[in-house]
Amino acid sequence: QVQLVESGGGLVQAGRSLRLSCVASGSIFSINAMSWYRQAPGKQRELVADITSGGTTNYPDSVKGRFSISRDNAKNTVYLQMNSLVPEDTAVYYCYANLRRIGSSRNYAYWGQGTQVTVSS
Repeated sequence: QVQLVESGGGLVQAGRSLRLSCVASGSIFSINAMSWYRQAPGKQRELVADITSGGTTNYPDSVKGRFSISRDNAKNTVYLQMNSLVPEDTAVYYCYANLRRIGSSRNYAYWGQGTQVTVSS
């Protein structure tokens, strides 16, 4: 069994920063890409940032220059540093991992349970 657990969400004023963490645990052989998505009320889930196992990152224009994704492969952990937050960043943030389980030759997709980020104006 594999679990992704996010932490670090909360209520913050516009212009401030938050750092999200996501730890993957369980029968993990290796982790490929790790990503952060978000979903605001009434909207579709959207990609916020992703990072390959080699450290290559990708961001949509809406967060480029403000958000930074990083990972610690030894700890199976991915981080999202969010700076200069605006009210439009308010959403539930989800961690995603594409990984290989011990004893399997397939890759599997896993999601965390989500953490709420609320940015007040």
